[in-house]
Amino acid sequence: MDLPDLPREPSRVPLPAKPVALAEPTDSFRELIAQIGREVVAPMTSALERVNAFATSGRMDRAALRALRDELECARRIGLGAQQLSRFASGHVRQNPQRMNLAQTLHEALAQRQRETAARGIDLRQDLKPAEVMIDPSMLSALQQALLDWSFEHARSHIEFHIDVKSWPVHARLSCRFAYVPADEMPDHERRAAARLDTLPWQLLRRLAQTLGLVLQRDHADGSTCAVLEFPQTVKADLLSLDALQADEPAATGPNSQPMVGRHVLVVAARREIRNGVRDTLRAMGLMVDYVGSVDEAREFCTGGLPHAVIYEAALAGENFRKLRAEWTREVPSLAFVEIAEQGRELEVCDIGGQRTSRIGRDVIASALGSALMFELAKGG
Repeated sequence: MDLPDLPREPSRVPLPAKPVALAEPTDSFRELIAQIGREVVAPMTSALERVNAFATSGRMDRAALRALRDELECARRIGLGAQQLSRFASGHVRQNPQRMNLAQTLHEALAQRQRETAARGIDLRQDLKPAEVMIDPSMLSALQQALLDWSFEHARSHIEFHIDVKSWPVHARLSCRFAYVPADEMPDHERRAAARLDTLPWQLLRRLAQTLGLVLQRDHADGSTCAVLEFPQTVKADLLSLDALQADEPAATGPNSQPMVGRHVLVVAARREIRNGVRDTLRAMGLMVDYVGSVDEAREFCTGGLPHAVIYEAALAGENFRKLRAEWTREVPSLAFVEIAEQGRELEVCDIGGQRTSRIGRDVIASALGSALMFELAKGG
């Protein structure tokens, strides 16, 4: 997707990038809307029961509080997925294909969520052979996150990720395999369990693949499922496989609707005016945003998983924050940081304790924060 004023310009070839509207029967969309409602109601009902119990007793232990947070987080993810589905169905998506390393981007996506997989007790197995494809970077990220959301939701033990390249036609393939039925439940419950795989992350994955012109297949056997994504626009020997391309059509350069939809941002700010300014600025960008008021809260919040970007108030960036940032960066080198300083007018890139950081002034949050965030996220691919 279009990321204006960014210095990074990977090699390109002309590719068709017209907005794509998903044409599906009305009944199909009615069914999808009903599914979204069902999936939101379940965690929200449980959360409401916990709140009612707290209102009655005045007590809530840490386990119940964590469960409440997980239920609210689940409902929010479903809402965000519905927002993305609406976006792709509207036809307002304009793609800006670039040459991307499929194995590297998937490896980084898995690293970014390794705390989550550890908390879930999921073992990740990776066999990622080199493969480069021409694809919109932001949509590739959304595609991979949808695949991870779907597999993390249903996997019972380990998940196998595999990337290879078909010799003819020259198409990269990304496969994801996992068991979704415990051994002691087969075979009686297998057919019923397979139907439960069609949750919102799968619906989003399917429509993202359609919008990107990818081939998506899913097979089931012996309580396991395997989803395979095939990329027609695969780079080989510095040439593109052109079987799905029309070289005479220029790439679209129009603006995107919510170019960073689906990314997760953590805001570390103690002052309400800064939090409100960030909230107002990011509201229209389709991001999932969380707020904490201190470094200790940030550490606690990230025990279950790291965001894609951290926006922090400079006044909180003491020694504790520098150590925490170094810890996070060792775990996920692509993690983006934007500092909000007391003084400063425009976006500047500076060295803070040996770490390259984008910085903006508190007075220009509304005009500069979006560009700074896009710049940092684009650096990480």
